Amino acid sequence: MISEILQYNQRFVAEKGYKPYETSGQPDMKLAIVSCMDTRLTELLPRALGLKNGDAKIIKVAGGTLLTPYDSVMRSLLVAIYELDCEEIMVIHHSGCGACDMHASHFLQLMRERGISEEDIREAEKHVDLNKYLDGFHDTPRSVRRTVDAIRQHPLVPKDVTVRGFIIDSRTGELEEVR
Repeated sequence: MISEILQYNQRFVAEKGYKPYETSGQPDMKLAIVSCMDTRLTELLPRALGLKNGDAKIIKVAGGTLLTPYDSVMRSLLVAIYELDCEEIMVIHHSGCGACDMHASHFLQLMRERGISEEDIREAEKHVDLNKYLDGFHDTPRSVRRTVDAIRQHPLVPKDVTVRGFIIDSRTGELEEVR
């Protein structure tokens, strides 16, 4: 698959397929979005929001959540705020999210089946509580509120940054604000 992608990429560049996507690194709308990595949202999310390339910084991670106040999602938001002048943040979870049904015990079983040793699992547990790290959430609106609150209350996020939470319908793109 990667070889085919590389061949396509060579044609894309040679044919200047990138021209319609040229933009600066600054988000034109001064907006950052935290959302899920779900493939249904790849094109649906920006189109449902009316965004074009260069309008917003979109940070996509499993479940669209923060794991800790100092994880890579929060770091990306701080970069967006301080280096890229973002003034507003949208947290957007979605309907039918697989993270709603994630259970650490299931992941650990799959890891063992794929040959990850108990020794490696114990080594990982020295760095992170795998039960929390691999577990999902079970209430989407609650998860949105928790993520929004974590960003709003973060000691390094200025109080003048607007943070709002939403759930997008994975099929239609309809947004529902979570308060």
